[in-house]
Formats: sequence, C-alpha cells, structure tokens
Amino acid sequence: MNSSSPPPPPPPPQPQSPSPSPSQSQSQSPTQTATKEATKEATTAFTASLRSIAQTHSVALRDRARTLHDNEPALARQEAELARSTAALAAQNAQWGRVADLARSGLKEIGDVQNWAELIERDLALVEETVRMGEEGEEEGEEEGGGRDSGSSEVNAEEDGNGNGKENNTKGWFSWW
Repeated sequence: MNSSSPPPPPPPPQPQSPSPSPSQSQSQSPTQTATKEATKEATTAFTASLRSIAQTHSVALRDRARTLHDNEPALARQEAELARSTAALAAQNAQWGRVADLARSGLKEIGDVQNWAELIERDLALVEETVRMGEEGEEEGEEEGGGRDSGSSEVNAEEDGNGNGKENNTKGWFSWW
C-alpha cells in the first residue's frame, strides 16, 4: 500500500428492497427481521468506526512521514556540520595535547636544570669550603713562620687570583654570590 494514497472508500451499503418479497416475509418472523437489521446496522457502524479510527491514525502517520522526508536535507546539513565540528574539536584537542606535552617537558627541563644547579651549588660549596680551609691553613703557616712562600707579601698579593694586585680580604670563591 502506498503511504501517500488515501485509504479505499468504504463499500456502498447494500440497497434494500423497499418491500420484502412475499416468500421472505412469510419465512421470517418480525423479531428475526429486526434482529438482522440491528446486527447489520451495528456491523456497518462498527466498520465505519474502525475506518474512521484508521483514517485518523494513518493521516497522523502520513504527516509525520512527510515531515521527516521534508526535513531530510536540513538533517543532512546538520549531520555534515556536526561531523565538521567534531573533526575541528578533535584537531583542537590534539593541539591542546601537544601544548600540554610541551609544557610538561618544559617543566621537566626546568626541574632538571634546578637539580643540576643544586648539584653544582653543592659541589661549589664543597670547593669553597676546601679553599677556605686551605687559606686558613696557609695563614696559620705564615704566622708560625713556616709558610710555603718565602717571598714578600706583595708577591703573595699578586698571586691571590683576582688579577688586580690587591689583596682579597673576603673568604671563599663565591663571596659575591
């Protein structure tokens, strides 16, 4: 059955003869005739009621089907737009993932540099302490008169490592730190 064609019309009622034939009227009693007519009327009314209900529901279903078919281009456009938006969102998600990975590696590198700087600082503190202890030992040796150099203090002043010929009164290598 085609959904766009209307349902077939109800069959026309059977024409009744205005006067019963003499043979029929003699064989049927008046109550049987009334019962048959009532049954026929009830059947006709019931059939008409069923057709009316079917017609009501089929019209609503046809309207819905027509609406779906009419909206198909709009639904196709929305589907395509949704696919494009989803693809753009996936690309944006991948881009943010790369940014997060870059930031994570940068933070890791900063942490590595910080660890490296702490190790160097610890090593330099150890070297500074060693140099300080060596300078104190050298000063004690000069006070006792048994220093390594027998030269003048000017020579020692030139050899203190600062290159300006002046004696450095600060202790350690990183006193400026």
